[in-house]
Amino acid sequence: MAESFNNKTSKHGYMQRQASQMKDEKKLFEDMSVGKSLATLIIPTVISQILTLIYTLADTYFIGKTDDPYKIAAVSVANVLFFIMIALSNLFGIGGGTLISGLLGKGEQENARNVCAFSIYGAALISLIYSAICLIFMKFILGIIGAGENTFQYARSYLNLAVCAGGIPTSLSLTMSHLLRSFGHSRLASLGLGLGAVLNTILDPVFMFKVFQPGMEVTATAFATFLSNVATLIYFISIFLILRKSAPLTLNPKFIPGALRYTLRILSVGFSSALGSVLSCISNIVMNKLIFSYGDISLAAMGIVRKINLLPMNIGNALCHGMMPLAAYSYSSGNSERLKKSVRYTAVCGLLFTLICTAVFFTLPTTLVSLFVKQQETVSLGALLLKITCLAMPPMFLNFLTGYTFQALGKGKEALLLGICRQAVINIPLLYLAKIFFGLTGIAFTQLITELLTLVISFLLSFMVYRKIKAKTNG
Repeated sequence: MAESFNNKTSKHGYMQRQASQMKDEKKLFEDMSVGKSLATLIIPTVISQILTLIYTLADTYFIGKTDDPYKIAAVSVANVLFFIMIALSNLFGIGGGTLISGLLGKGEQENARNVCAFSIYGAALISLIYSAICLIFMKFILGIIGAGENTFQYARSYLNLAVCAGGIPTSLSLTMSHLLRSFGHSRLASLGLGLGAVLNTILDPVFMFKVFQPGMEVTATAFATFLSNVATLIYFISIFLILRKSAPLTLNPKFIPGALRYTLRILSVGFSSALGSVLSCISNIVMNKLIFSYGDISLAAMGIVRKINLLPMNIGNALCHGMMPLAAYSYSSGNSERLKKSVRYTAVCGLLFTLICTAVFFTLPTTLVSLFVKQQETVSLGALLLKITCLAMPPMFLNFLTGYTFQALGKGKEALLLGICRQAVINIPLLYLAKIFFGLTGIAFTQLITELLTLVISFLLSFMVYRKIKAKTNG
């Protein structure tokens, strides 16, 4: 009798917590003004991206203190494989997170829980497979992506720790952060990523200059990255365990079968994001191979430029990630006006920020590059490349926004088409043509031309998608 009473009490308490959670979701996604809702979702995401950017730049900054362009070039090459791993986490992080926001918009809490479990274990499995492939075929892969005899050993030592050992912690942390945002917990998601970034920034100089021997700076950086991502994963697991009683969050694999019917919907949206990021990494591989023919200094200079350009790129991505849950929820609940406003406000903020970054980068290129390396030839070349590549940032953001909006609407095919056109159809062929006819500066200009051409495709696809949505609504 007492046991029956306790079970009823427990169930009643659970239902109360669920009702409270649904009320909080409704307040964030429906009752607040669009600007306030976006601020609630975006500001923590932007802060965490800034902290993450700081630790990414810290790697380059501290390795640059060695004044060894080979080490800088090695990390630049290895980062391509690291970013592919991050891209694969988007398969379930963005795919599952977008579907969860849509399910919440329809009031389907239990289905959202099932998708949460499916996404977590799917991300773990795919990152395990990827890490194993990198470990087994590392020599072959590094040769393909542009590691020369002067950079090979450094790149391998970085990958062994950051990707092969750290693949699952990194991938799961990013996936769980996306899932938390989809439930409206943007602040907690961003806090976890921010804590990992701060820890990595602290550990970098300690390991590089205090713990590890001189000459092992790249290994020290990779070890700091590995430990930081493990700590971040522990944080997210703790948050999931704490919130599981009041929100449809779970780590329990028993809920996976309930989400199998959503597999195609998760993968269709997540695949477009993952493939777009993978194609971007392949473009970087192609660029590394082409630039390597001009020497390791050229490769090091472009590596520094890419790190500097991460500021507008990461903040732009953060704006889009923050916008996606609100856009997906609004679309699923039939609030088209709220959907339009969320996209419009995000576009204005992102475009303004990238224009400011472009002006600063174009005006102070030498100052910015010299923060990371003092070797004069690398600084001079890096300054030139930065002035060229920064021009692509504003149209790049608009293309990012279009792709993420398609994903929020569940338009995986359109997002996939946009990503394929941007990288496989336009950027990669242009890289080869630019090298043949214009050399190194031509390669640098390729990004601007790619983004402008892709922007035309973005507008055309957006027009088609919104026309279909309008026709469906009126019908």
